[in-house]
Amino acid sequence: MTFAIIMIVCVGIVLGIAAMFGFAVSKGYEYKHTIDPLPEKADKYEPDHKKADAN
Repeated sequence: MTFAIIMIVCVGIVLGIAAMFGFAVSKGYEYKHTIDPLPEKADKYEPDHKKADAN
């Protein structure tokens, strides 16, 4: 009798973990991925500040 109860609990835990895994995967596929636009060529190298020892 106790073996059957332990097996039912184990199967329930496995099914719960599988359901959580499926939920996480589906949420990951629903996420809309975006990328940043490429910088313009003119903005490629413009230092924002000068070094202290440069004149």
